[in-house]
Amino acid sequence: MLSDFVPDPNCHPCREAMETTKHFLISAILIVLILLMGMGGYMFIEGWGALDSLYMTVITLATVGYGEVHAVSEPGRIYTIFLIFLGVSFFLYVVGAMMQFMVEGRIRHILGRQRLDRKIKRLRNHYLVCGYGRIGQVICRKLMSEAVDLVVIENNPERIDVIGDDRLLYVIGDATDEAVLMQAGIEKAAGLIAVLATDADNVFLVLTARQLNRSILILARASQHRAKAKIQAAGADYVESPYELGAVNMAQRIVRPTVTNFLDLAFKRGSNEIQMEEIPVSGRSSLRDVMLQDSGIRQEFNLILIAVKKPDGHMIFNPSPETRIEANDTVIAVGEIENLARLGRKLN
Repeated sequence: MLSDFVPDPNCHPCREAMETTKHFLISAILIVLILLMGMGGYMFIEGWGALDSLYMTVITLATVGYGEVHAVSEPGRIYTIFLIFLGVSFFLYVVGAMMQFMVEGRIRHILGRQRLDRKIKRLRNHYLVCGYGRIGQVICRKLMSEAVDLVVIENNPERIDVIGDDRLLYVIGDATDEAVLMQAGIEKAAGLIAVLATDADNVFLVLTARQLNRSILILARASQHRAKAKIQAAGADYVESPYELGAVNMAQRIVRPTVTNFLDLAFKRGSNEIQMEEIPVSGRSSLRDVMLQDSGIRQEFNLILIAVKKPDGHMIFNPSPETRIEANDTVIAVGEIENLARLGRKLN
């Protein structure tokens, strides 16, 4: 679904502002050229000075009828008629062009918004990312690399260009507003990630989201440690503090550098070495109800099985050869990307 989205550049306010600036610049240049041409004509035909010629040009183009500066010769009158027609035509052109630009810009904005809304309505089991600040951008780009369908909710119109450049579907509005969440498809969403600016906003967002979709998975950010309990009480399934996680990670690099490097390698997408992946087991899998010693996973796929997660959430670490792979289990394995993909096809 993400690959189907091609953002309409005409829907971005900053680009519309650039187009408006270009129109005003062109109009200003044309005005200056007409004034210079009018001045030059009177100076050449009537032999007037620069100020008199400019004054005559301005009152002629403005059609204010203040009267002629000096007596105008017959060639000068013919030239004045030509200048009046030119000035009126230019004025009508500028007004018409600006009206057309504003009307077409509004139409493009409406049509672009309708296309986005249609794409959002077709989504199922997607994720809502509420807030597109620094953390929201990192989350979205990571999830996009995993081909996860996303809808961003952002209240700051200045970030629309960034969202469009990242090829994301989006809704502009307050994420704590029920109507905005409904527009983003919360009823059909699999999860919601709350990364708004303040903990109070995230608490209110979690409360609202939980009321609209009782089964949705909610992950939230907490800036302060004391806010974690409040956000969890509001209905969040998981609450993370980026500052605490960053501090713990820095400490781990000091006391356990090898383990930290291994985890970095295991979770780094695009590595040609190893990856850690979780793979669900479907009821159609040929390995369903088969013991690990008979599955051939280690021999055929050259993978290491770290754990098997049961449907009730129980985790079996370092499963024994007698452990059975059952439907709806989740297998956590480490190995090369290609081998993990082959195992995924086998388990699905």
